[in-house]
Amino acid sequence: MELLATFIDIILHLDKHLIWLVQNYGNWIYLILFLIIFCETGLVVTPFLPGDSLLFVAGAIAASGAMDVQWLAALLMLAAFCGDNTNYWIGRYFGPKIFSRADSRLLNRAHLEKTQRFYEKHGGKTIIFARFLPIVRTFAPFVAGVGRMVYTHFMAYSAFGSVFWISFFVFGGFFFGNVPIVKNNLTFFIFGIIIISILPGIIQFIRSRFGNRG
Repeated sequence: MELLATFIDIILHLDKHLIWLVQNYGNWIYLILFLIIFCETGLVVTPFLPGDSLLFVAGAIAASGAMDVQWLAALLMLAAFCGDNTNYWIGRYFGPKIFSRADSRLLNRAHLEKTQRFYEKHGGKTIIFARFLPIVRTFAPFVAGVGRMVYTHFMAYSAFGSVFWISFFVFGGFFFGNVPIVKNNLTFFIFGIIIISILPGIIQFIRSRFGNRG
């Protein structure tokens, strides 16, 4: 419980923790942020890492002169793109092995073929829109690899999604994070960003769970 409380405190007070990191690690903060975004998008075991809120707060701190916003945005775009592509190749390599069991109800060949057909039809928009959905953006490139989405298509959509996602939140924080009403209530805005980010997933879950009842 103490570990969970610490994690929640870090998420809801990202501004204080990130300022502390900048003050104590200087230019190493760029590497730290690069690794967080890379792992959040590139490793299926770390979907819990902060994404949207971290980018917004980083942009707000950059506005104070603590970081160069253009260098920060470019580096994090690269981190998101590299993470996506790492996840894609992990899925592409391990996917056939994971779905090879004929007797599995979930991870069987039929589901693999359905995944492949889905990404042939909807893969591009899925990769882009998934950027703005926590947890989903961690698994989408992995599943794209499992579904063997054409890599050149994946790479193009991944690059566009990375630029759009990073720009939206980093520059959003840069231009609006220090507006008095936002700055004085940043914890609430961070919480709001988290809620808005996960809301589509909650709505979809409710629809799938209760939509067919009645």
